Amino acid sequence: MKLVIISAAISAASAFAPSATTSTFSALHSAPEPLSDAEEIAAVEEAAAPAPVATINGWAPDPLLPCFGLPGVVAPTGFFDPLGFAQTGISLNDVKRNREAELMHGRVAMIASIGYFAGEFVSGPFNAVGPANDQLQQVPFPVVLLLGVAIGSVEIKRAQRGWIEPDLGNWNKTLWTLRENYYPGDLDFDPLGLKPTEPKDFATMQTRELQNGRLAMIGVAGMCAQELVNHRTIMETFSFYSKVYGGSDPYAMCGDMVVC
Repeated sequence: MKLVIISAAISAASAFAPSATTSTFSALHSAPEPLSDAEEIAAVEEAAAPAPVATINGWAPDPLLPCFGLPGVVAPTGFFDPLGFAQTGISLNDVKRNREAELMHGRVAMIASIGYFAGEFVSGPFNAVGPANDQLQQVPFPVVLLLGVAIGSVEIKRAQRGWIEPDLGNWNKTLWTLRENYYPGDLDFDPLGLKPTEPKDFATMQTRELQNGRLAMIGVAGMCAQELVNHRTIMETFSFYSKVYGGSDPYAMCGDMVVC
């Protein structure tokens, strides 16, 4: 009888004890399964892959492309950078800043190329005459001052939009640094609604603007140099050399001791 009671007690106790077989089975199933070589390589590549870069006007910086993939490369020269402004190793911020400078100078040169001819054809409200190089000094000083204030205000707005605020305590990392979400030259100023919405069309228009700006910079530099040398207007110089290459004497109508 005692043997029966002891056996029943042992059986009842074993019902509440953890099963060794069950624990072993659970432990085997909770352990992670080993990855294959292909899965390990894929996991490493996924961890090392850079975070996706947000596109701006359809452009995403690509360090494998010339100038990080910015528009402006055209035939027949292709990518043309003899001075190395966008060579390998130049940071994205420096490339964007150089493109910003190129666009701004190109836009100013395009306006100036029109201004040279318009200013020499029409005297304007201040009766400025002669070569365009000499006309600014004929404008009253208050007008020049107002012009300077207007240009300064526009430049401040451009800096606020495109550049991060400089930190005087960490100036070497914040000075000349453009905002990450700023596209060079895009000031959100498009009164005529000419900015395309499609990335490909935008890149095409950006390339056209760059090409016209580059040509204008060269052209304005030539006009400025020409007027500094002979102090004639553009059309006077054109007329002078038309007579020279036409076989006539450009000085035939000039009197003695008269520079013409």
